[in-house]
Amino acid sequence: MSHQAQYQSKRMSAADAVALVRDADFIIVPTGVAEPPALLTALSDRRRTLRDVKVAQILGVRKYDYIDPATVDHVRHVAFFYGGATRAGGQAGWIDFIPNCFSELPSLIERGLIPSDVVFSMASPMDENGNFALSLGADYTMAAVAKARAVVLEVNPQVPFAFGNCHVHISQVAALVESSEPVLEVGLPKIGPVQQAIGKYVADLIDDGSTLQIGYGGIPDAVVMQLTGKHDLGIHTEMIGDGILTLVESGAVTNRRKNYLPGKMVATFALGSARLYRFMHRNPALEIHPVDFTNDPALAGQNDNLVAINATLQIDLLGQCGSESLGPTPYSGTGGQVDFVRAANRSRGGKAFIVLPSTAKGDTLSRIVPTLTPGTHVTTSKNDVDYVVTEYGVAQLRGKSARQRAAELIAIAHPDFRAELAAQARHLGAG
Repeated sequence: MSHQAQYQSKRMSAADAVALVRDADFIIVPTGVAEPPALLTALSDRRRTLRDVKVAQILGVRKYDYIDPATVDHVRHVAFFYGGATRAGGQAGWIDFIPNCFSELPSLIERGLIPSDVVFSMASPMDENGNFALSLGADYTMAAVAKARAVVLEVNPQVPFAFGNCHVHISQVAALVESSEPVLEVGLPKIGPVQQAIGKYVADLIDDGSTLQIGYGGIPDAVVMQLTGKHDLGIHTEMIGDGILTLVESGAVTNRRKNYLPGKMVATFALGSARLYRFMHRNPALEIHPVDFTNDPALAGQNDNLVAINATLQIDLLGQCGSESLGPTPYSGTGGQVDFVRAANRSRGGKAFIVLPSTAKGDTLSRIVPTLTPGTHVTTSKNDVDYVVTEYGVAQLRGKSARQRAAELIAIAHPDFRAELAAQARHLGAG
């Protein structure tokens, strides 16, 4: 049977495709805008006919009707990382959470520690060889495709066909649903004077020829905006967004000096504008790969001068970073922060930046604290942390003693809290 004949035989409505879901199935959905809206809407409509179905995903971006405390016995969301659509349910306890490092999710699926019965994903139109591209989120989804009983794709002409290990063949697909609505766009975060100040400190420490991993958020994007005058930068990251596109268009990114996959930008998911998605389409300078490839510290760390830029919520005087909870209250997840901090530490000349404003709640709380708030989920450990940057400066912690670390961090705290922090450091024996 030809590829087109297979395509037509598997083409159906979203309601019919969702009928492939059975009670107790575990459905894997990719990151962010790669989630398929027609399929998840149809699942929401059918949810009361199902029992004990789970939908697992990093960073859900839309609040579908199945994300509902009244119907969790029918369909329950399982978060690998909380976003705006799932955070409240996670904090209330009716959305489940599986702790993980982003790079290890494919392995957890391959080993059966996380089930994969069904995959729902957005996909590009099929090419002449019968392949679809999961260009918006290869992440852990490619591992799930290899294990799933049923792979269901929502094919949309707005989804770019990207190169790399992100292709699914028509023979692997159980059902196809066609949609044409524009892919969800996610704009750049708001950048204020605090973010700009932090961004300048980091940008000044990034050399020409560095390879960048850039997380999502106002501070990482503030760094990006100040790198347009750099030369021969490379990209090896988990997320490609409009900030990176800005660097490419400015000429700052050439990928010529990368040691690993020179000439190529590498990412595992996309989050940005329609302009970004058009840029990705059949672009030979970009490859989308699974996250166990992009975020593997041993692979990413082969690039000399690898720079990782990630944000945290709170840091203590020993350097422990709580990046995913407010005390015991969950907020996000580990994501790829630990992966890339370790990758930069392995890299010759690498630098891992943890960035944060010095205060919260209108300057009434210091984000630099003597000890983390009880119950805080530690993300980047004291053994991994390298550079910490606030709007007041840079603290370089790697290789420093506990006493030296406390002094460095107090020096970049908000001035209103430095005396108190110094007294607390003395009480802890680090002053």
